[in-house]
Amino acid sequence: MSDLLSVAVLGTGIMGAPMARNLCRAGLDVRVWNRTRAKAEPLAEAGARVAGSPRDAVEGADVVLTMLHDGPATAETVRAAAPGLRSGTAWLQCTTAGLDGLPPLAALAGEYGLTFVDAPVLGTRQPAEAGQLLVLAAGPHEARPGIEPVLDAIGSRTVWVGEEAGAATRLKLVCNSWVLAVTHGTVEALSLADGLGVDPQGFLDAVEGGALDMGYLRIKADVIRSGDFTPSFAVGTAEKDARLIVAAAEEAGLRLDVAAAGAERFRRAAGLGHGGEDMAASYFASFPDGKEKRSKGS
Repeated sequence: MSDLLSVAVLGTGIMGAPMARNLCRAGLDVRVWNRTRAKAEPLAEAGARVAGSPRDAVEGADVVLTMLHDGPATAETVRAAAPGLRSGTAWLQCTTAGLDGLPPLAALAGEYGLTFVDAPVLGTRQPAEAGQLLVLAAGPHEARPGIEPVLDAIGSRTVWVGEEAGAATRLKLVCNSWVLAVTHGTVEALSLADGLGVDPQGFLDAVEGGALDMGYLRIKADVIRSGDFTPSFAVGTAEKDARLIVAAAEEAGLRLDVAAAGAERFRRAAGLGHGGEDMAASYFASFPDGKEKRSKGS
């Protein structure tokens, strides 16, 4: 590797773009690619080189970071990048791919001689922009020093959970099951308040400072009450992750009723036109016509 670490970021959406920006701020040589080039272009102002293809992005890169929608999209992109990949390059795979989606990616890494690091992240747009993501990582010990500058740039902390590809993904699914459950609890409580004519502030005041209060409740409640559903984690992506959680549970012989119902709730919200909005927009799935009643005091 050269003195200036070169990182190719494939996927510059809600999460990938701020991650790439923080890599630039850290002084690394950053190349970016996105299927919709317009989403990558603003990163040129931060110092990134915008590539026209995955192959161009990874040419000569020391580290490849993927942050795409799902496992199949990631596999397709890495195959397209293959002619530009060098054997021994570290592949930091940050997409939430699920238990079935990860093995094909690890197999691709073996096929192309890449060092595979299973590294999903916890956090949404705001912590991504601040470089405060929590990285859950599993990969070879010998690969860790080489990717440390990348991990330090995108996250506040990295939790290594082993060397086996899949160990970090399993932990990510467990963590996401909690995130989605809290989101559903928040949106259903506020929609119930709306339906019963209860001022949502009364609910928030009632739990304030107690064991039932939490920061995430406040964040998602603010999204709903402000009506600003700019996505930090989109409904469509949340549905995908919910289905990955349900599938993983079924593979383990478990039944997760809340997760399954939550996936359906996200599907309904997307069907009402909220798929690209923040996952708190699943709030609208409570109402038959997708429009809230908005009680007084809301």
